Amino acid sequence: MMLRYALRTIRHRKGGFLGALLALMCAAALVTACGTLLETGLRGSIATERYAATPLVVSADQNVHRTTVKHKGNGKTKVKHKAKPVAERAWLPAGDADRLRDLEGVRAVVPELTFIAVPLGLPTGEGTAGPPSYGHAWTSAPLTPFALTAGRAPATGDDVVIDRGLAERAGLATGDRLTVQSTRAPRTYRVSGIAAPDGRGQLRQQTSLFFSTAEAERLAARPGRVSAFGVLPASGTDLGRLKQQVAHALEGTTAQVATGDDRGPVEFLDAAGARVKLISMGAAMGGTSLLVAVLVVVGTFALSIQQRHRELALLRTIAATSRQIRRLLGREALVVGAVAGVLGALAGLPLAGWLNSRFIDTGAIPATLERTAGVFPACVAVAVTLIGAWAAARIAGRRIAGLRPAEAMAEAAVERARPARARTLAGLVLLIGGGVLVAVLSILRTEAASTPVTFLAVVVLATSVSLLGPYLVRAAAVLLRSVLRPAGPMGKLANTNIRGNSTRMASVVTPLTLLIGMTCTVIFIQPTLGNAALAQVREGTRATWVLGAQGPGVPSAAVDAVRATPGVTAATEVVRTTVRVGLDKYPAQGITAAGLARTWDPEVTSGSIAAFTADPRTAAISELAADRLGLHPGSTLELHLGDGTPATLTVAAVYHRGLGFGDLTLPHELVARHMDNPLAATVLVAGDASRSALAASVRRFPGIAVLAPTAADRLLADRQQENAEVNYLAMGLVLAFTAIAVVNTLAMSVSERLKEFALLRLAGATRRQVLRMLRIETVSVLLTAAVLGTGIALAVLTAFSIGMTGSAAPAVLPLVYAVVVGAAALLALTATALPGRVALKARPVEAVTSSQ
Repeated sequence: MMLRYALRTIRHRKGGFLGALLALMCAAALVTACGTLLETGLRGSIATERYAATPLVVSADQNVHRTTVKHKGNGKTKVKHKAKPVAERAWLPAGDADRLRDLEGVRAVVPELTFIAVPLGLPTGEGTAGPPSYGHAWTSAPLTPFALTAGRAPATGDDVVIDRGLAERAGLATGDRLTVQSTRAPRTYRVSGIAAPDGRGQLRQQTSLFFSTAEAERLAARPGRVSAFGVLPASGTDLGRLKQQVAHALEGTTAQVATGDDRGPVEFLDAAGARVKLISMGAAMGGTSLLVAVLVVVGTFALSIQQRHRELALLRTIAATSRQIRRLLGREALVVGAVAGVLGALAGLPLAGWLNSRFIDTGAIPATLERTAGVFPACVAVAVTLIGAWAAARIAGRRIAGLRPAEAMAEAAVERARPARARTLAGLVLLIGGGVLVAVLSILRTEAASTPVTFLAVVVLATSVSLLGPYLVRAAAVLLRSVLRPAGPMGKLANTNIRGNSTRMASVVTPLTLLIGMTCTVIFIQPTLGNAALAQVREGTRATWVLGAQGPGVPSAAVDAVRATPGVTAATEVVRTTVRVGLDKYPAQGITAAGLARTWDPEVTSGSIAAFTADPRTAAISELAADRLGLHPGSTLELHLGDGTPATLTVAAVYHRGLGFGDLTLPHELVARHMDNPLAATVLVAGDASRSALAASVRRFPGIAVLAPTAADRLLADRQQENAEVNYLAMGLVLAFTAIAVVNTLAMSVSERLKEFALLRLAGATRRQVLRMLRIETVSVLLTAAVLGTGIALAVLTAFSIGMTGSAAPAVLPLVYAVVVGAAALLALTATALPGRVALKARPVEAVTSSQ
């Protein structure tokens, strides 16, 4: 009975349910898209290319492990094991191959070397833009397998074999000369041959250059070590049994055995690491989207039910019970939620594909991590939409369903004087909760910990505004009374409407507050962090000039040439990576010690840089990291370097400018030996040598530029902007959803006032005067939302700035802020003007009659 009545109600009140349908559909699309990203991080496949013909691959463990034992009171112990990935490729001892060659069923064991090898000086244009480039020894060509299509294999250290993809993009042929930048100084090779997978295909995700074995070992710069072993089984060998034998033979080493789909993560380390990032981004986006969706959908349903207050009150007067009203609202919500959930889930699948491609374009995730498009996220989105719609309808209709018939009719005629106590209490609790989150945010010191709390605080505070909205709207109406007095009768009428319909106006203020607060937070959080880091870099860089590279980095040979230039007093090589202290990840830099005080000043607060430069087994550490780890000068620092190699150092100095220079500063030689790319990211040069003299000294090294420190700052700012694009993209969908909710709520709010506008027209008001009143109301609501949204964003950003930079000075750009508020104003005015004009098209008498 209730279901049939619910269907009839929806059919005859399509306009009233359209807003709820749109909000739920957008929520389902967001949940589906975020769920697909999360599923890709959990189950996304990484297809192998280099190891296509190698059924079994042996590689080093790419994780740092920690095992904790917890003793329980009943005498039992609980063992917990955790693992975190390292940033660089872990290498294996070459001698481990001797354990495998004599195993039964092994036909060959092929050592693999993988190292950076970037072609330089190619003709510019789209044809040369290609995937990442790596070098290998030609002896590892059978792993793919690669076969020559032209020329011959590399016979000397001056030869190189290139893959067909590079040859076609760059227009190279056998006999041509090619300059390659690898881990050492760039060198020019003769193209001795061109090769392709299986003699006919080409790799999609990488470029391969093959050198002679001796040259590959020189360029890999890891004597006695290999990046992997390819185990080729003899014909008829059972692969599962061989895998067990290989694992048993390597027992006690750090080696791991991979077959099938597990070979991809061995080959593409960035894709394996991107899984963790994608899980984090998908969960953060999904969680924020869900919270925003719940807030918006509850508000939309509350407004929809408020528009039907008279209808529901009449049902109560003709003996409909509270339970029947709740069942009616619940079934209506389930019907609308089912339709919206299915439509939103279908829309969310292409949205997830677009979002994934944008993440690839911005470099947040590599193309080698294939997107998983399963049905599970869509099913979850439909389920969440159904539950959310039902819960929103029950929450929004709780008040009307619980009233006595006479009370229901009275509230249908005149809005209730004050909100329910439960609503007010919940609003106060959430306001306190938001304050607690802001306080917690001010003591968080890492971006990974503070970012989720930042957006959660905005949503919680916006929810408290939603619940306390009627009080806030009435207070705003009182404050705006004198401001609106010059607007004349229409201004007075608009102010009276705001004060008398505070609950309805609160449902409009909430999404506008969320839109302004969330947008300001998203936009200004990165400049707050970036400006503080840039300021520390500027203050701490004493160098006269900075060397930068367009390619993979500045080789040590170029730095030696700079040091030999007359007038140069110091040249500091800087490499950057991440290390693990325990299981926690810290940004680290490796710097050369000679003349360091002339180029770099991290503002040491305890210990000394002299002690750091005097001993190659020491480290300098930022104040934040020292406080977190409980370290001071003289303390022992145990860490795992970029490739997982353990190291024990002594803390020589603690410095203040950790935001600009990283949490850990380590000796250059120690860090560079354990990096995939040991080339310097930047070189700080001190002295009175001219730019032209320095440029002349590095002229034989392609792609190296001599920059002023301010130019180097701009490069750092550009890199920070690239990282910020990921956050903007991730939260942009949530903001778009919120903007749609703003338009939706405002349009619904205006469309229900058909009778009110008609009565004003009958009382003598013109259409222009009614529209003016509507604009004044909208501007008043916008001002209220702008103040609340700005206050929320400012409180959250200030707490974030205190925690991350130590200064209560968030970077708020006035022009950008004005654009945000202006965009919100444009949305609000458009969303009220268009339905307002439509509502005023009807003749007043007909409008009053039809709304009875």
